[in-house]
Amino acid sequence: MIAADQPDRSGGRLLEVDVDGRMQHRERSELATLFLPGDVVVANDAATLPASLSGRHLASGRDLEVRLAAFVEPGDARRFVAIAFGPGDHRTPTEDRAAPPLLGPGDQLRLGPLLAVVEDTIGHPRLVRLRFEATRADLLSGLAHHGRAIQYAHVPTPLKLWDVWTNLAARPFAFESPSAGFALDWRTVVEWKRRGIDVVALSHAAGISSTGDPELDDRLPLDEPYVIPETTVRAIAAAKANGGRVIAIGTTVVRALEAAANERGAVLGGWGVASGRLGMESQLRIVDLVLTGMHEPGESHFELLRAFTDDPILHRAHRTATKRHYRNHEFGDSLLIERRKAA
Repeated sequence: MIAADQPDRSGGRLLEVDVDGRMQHRERSELATLFLPGDVVVANDAATLPASLSGRHLASGRDLEVRLAAFVEPGDARRFVAIAFGPGDHRTPTEDRAAPPLLGPGDQLRLGPLLAVVEDTIGHPRLVRLRFEATRADLLSGLAHHGRAIQYAHVPTPLKLWDVWTNLAARPFAFESPSAGFALDWRTVVEWKRRGIDVVALSHAAGISSTGDPELDDRLPLDEPYVIPETTVRAIAAAKANGGRVIAIGTTVVRALEAAANERGAVLGGWGVASGRLGMESQLRIVDLVLTGMHEPGESHFELLRAFTDDPILHRAHRTATKRHYRNHEFGDSLLIERRKAA
């Protein structure tokens, strides 16, 4: 596949894979014509934080970059799990980045106008818990003035914050963009509603997608909090009761809804934390279809898709997308997969 190297949301293609593995190539603009009255579409309305912070390790005087990757606890806006790098920026591939200075409990990091304290490392010298010495308001102000959107070497031009916000972005809650939502525009949403397809949202703290370190990448995705409004709970319950389907816009929505499902297959509203990985052995209770990006085998996002369909179908879809020059990464094309029938 071809790496999408700029935030161009115009056009785009869609590979549709049905329950039997049949594939259809579409323009992404055709999304507005898909799905059936009574279905419900669930999107992630999290706005992306400027979570890349350059600064200095005060004890050694060495420069570093910190990428905020997850909240330590839901509702605690001052403590984060973070990935640390040495000097450099997104133009160097993450796997080639220099190591950070040796970090330990109590170390102070000056990150622009913000001061952060290392609480501890988490089983790896680059994975740390940080506490910011700031009020929530001052922290958000400091992030807004000093932070940058996390990005990777396949996108050479520095991203603006609005480049990584979807059209539905509302709550500042994600560390990387819930990028499946780039496929949606208001024309599509309005057309779905006109056709009797409900569109609702939840907020999920989409985490970091790559660290450049195989050991750390094996831990992804990290635990990610979410909040599901009661309006979304009711919309899903109504769709299920009337034979409609639940369509998740992105793997973050899948994680949140399946984490919030009880044993009766109902979604519980409010705050929660999505932990662990979904994969081939997972039994999905809520989501019937997922709209996502183009993912490579071995990635955690690709592993999640194994909960929807069989490996031969997934690998055939990947080969087809590669042959047809679909674009991958966050600004790339889209994949729509229908969940396999229960045995």
